[in-house]
Amino acid sequence: MRATIRRPSLGAGTVLFSAMFAVQSPILVLSPILPQMAEDLGVSTATAAQLRSVAGVTAGIVALVFAIHGSKTRLSVLLGLGLWLLAGGSLLTAIAPSYPVLLITHVVIGLGLAAVLSAGFAASEVWAVDGDKARVLSRALIGQPVAWIVGQPIAGLIAGFHWRWTWVAIPFAASIAALVALRFRNRAIGDDGQECDPIGLWRTSGVKGWAISEFLAFSAWGGALVFVGAVFIEGYGVDVAATGLILGAGAILYLPGNSLSRRMIDVGPVRLMVGFGLCSAVAIVAFVSTSTPLPWAIAGFGVGVFFAAGRGFAGAALGLQLSEGRRLAAMSVRAAADQFGYLAGAVVGGVFLDLWGYPGAGIGLGLLMLASALVLLSDTLPRADQLPDPRRFIRRLPVARKTS
Repeated sequence: MRATIRRPSLGAGTVLFSAMFAVQSPILVLSPILPQMAEDLGVSTATAAQLRSVAGVTAGIVALVFAIHGSKTRLSVLLGLGLWLLAGGSLLTAIAPSYPVLLITHVVIGLGLAAVLSAGFAASEVWAVDGDKARVLSRALIGQPVAWIVGQPIAGLIAGFHWRWTWVAIPFAASIAALVALRFRNRAIGDDGQECDPIGLWRTSGVKGWAISEFLAFSAWGGALVFVGAVFIEGYGVDVAATGLILGAGAILYLPGNSLSRRMIDVGPVRLMVGFGLCSAVAIVAFVSTSTPLPWAIAGFGVGVFFAAGRGFAGAALGLQLSEGRRLAAMSVRAAADQFGYLAGAVVGGVFLDLWGYPGAGIGLGLLMLASALVLLSDTLPRADQLPDPRRFIRRLPVARKTS
């Protein structure tokens, strides 16, 4: 008898983790190789940095198209298309002969970013079984910070040979790996076509406030990440190598922040977004303003990562909850808020930096995060008696059980 070979089967969390790892890869590799790329292509570093803007604007516009017009394409097909675009754009970037060609390749990457971010987070709701949705969403979300933690040192090492190899070794390889994971996903995982009436999403109570809050929060945190390296190097006199260690160590705190928010989700996503957002605002002021001693600034960055992670999970969970089945539209809105928010935060932080230095930039970005909480309080927060009681979570803690 011929032996039967069992086909490998991967769960939804693993597949979406690999997809989100891949979607972060073309973003993270630019940081260590930007000067090399600029010198090799005969442009300034500032000009080369606009590649991130091109990809971000493209991703934001396409995500808005998804949010407005929707798609009947199955999520697995849209996710696969996005990963192929990321792989192709990364490979073309590695062999691009000139800067104008690189602009085109980053349009391709932007298209891939929009498809993977929108379909991936929507799939975290559709592909997860009841009772497992929070865990699948949490695992999808940590794919991006893990890519940053793992990919940054690898990118710095490979960049020592040539910047072009970095695009092959990280974003191209990560996209192919995610495609393989998608190919071998568990066939028991469901899939579906998406909504025909995404416009109805905007008529749903609370959606507009949620979308504005997400944009403001992404602007605040994205702007902080744009300037955090310069904060430690210029503001505190830390060398480049030590700054890389600080940022890498701080990024690890995304994992427990994400996990805590997942465990506390019964308290209510709005409560978590407001509470974690306010804590994140204070942390941003602490580590961007350069008004605190260096150890406090380092701690402030780690605390900021922790609470930004928790707020990010709660924001995605609230969007899926409010979507009323229009998951692709809701997550497309979130993807657009992510991309446009990153650019807006860079502009706001830069303006405040020029006018009032790093203290002004810290306060300006902190106010953006504060505004994201105030929008929720004024628009989407139900009456207090309709919200889950936080004591339900506290009573489940081991310490509470021992003392009761």
